[in-house]
Amino acid sequence: MSQQIAEATDIQKKILATGIRVGTQVKTKFMHQFITKANPEGLYMLNLDMTLTRIRTAAKFINRVGTENIIVCSAKQYAITPIEKFCEKMDAKMLVGRFMPGTLTNPSLPYYIEPKLVLISDPQMDEQAITEATNAGIPVIGIANTDNITSNLDVIIPANNRGRKALATVYWLLVRQIMIERGQLGETDPLGFEIDDFETKINEEDNE
Repeated sequence: MSQQIAEATDIQKKILATGIRVGTQVKTKFMHQFITKANPEGLYMLNLDMTLTRIRTAAKFINRVGTENIIVCSAKQYAITPIEKFCEKMDAKMLVGRFMPGTLTNPSLPYYIEPKLVLISDPQMDEQAITEATNAGIPVIGIANTDNITSNLDVIIPANNRGRKALATVYWLLVRQIMIERGQLGETDPLGFEIDDFETKINEEDNE
C-alpha cells in the first residue's frame, strides 16, 4: 500500500507542473464544488484530488461501455493531438474540428453515427455535440473549467481545458486509468509514453 501511496504522490507532483488545476477568473455555480480557492492572480484553482477521482469514475464508465463504442470530440485546436493519441491507444473514434449538425441525430446523413458514449473537451466549444448527444440519449463525459456550464454532462472532469499541457495531461491520465481498470497496467507501473507525447505542438499557424 505504501508503494501505491508513493506512486500516487509522484503522479500528483508530475501533473501539478502542467497547470491541470489552474482555472479562469470566472466560476459558475456548476463548478463551484470543484474549486478550492483563487490564486494571487485571481484565477480559481481546481481541487486536484477531485479531478483524479473523476478521472477514475470516467475510466470505469468508459470501460463498461467499451472504448470502441465511444467518440471523442472537440473543436479546440489544442485538443487535437491529445484526442488523436487517446484514440490511437484506446481504439476509439475521434471527431475533431467542427461538429457537423445531425451527426448523432439524423440517420439519413452519410456521417451519422450511434456511439454509446461521447467524451468532449470543452462544454462551450463542443456545445453542438453535447446537445445532440443529450437529444439522442447518449451519456456525455466532459472536461470542464471553472467558467463552464455543465448541466448536460453526465460525468464532469474538473480540469484546465485551455492549456496545451493541461489537456494533454487529462487524456494521458485517462489512458493510464483505463489501462489500470482493465488490469493491463499496475498502479505503480510506468505507462510507456509521456504527457509530452499527448501535447499539441505550437507552430506559426496556431493562433488560439
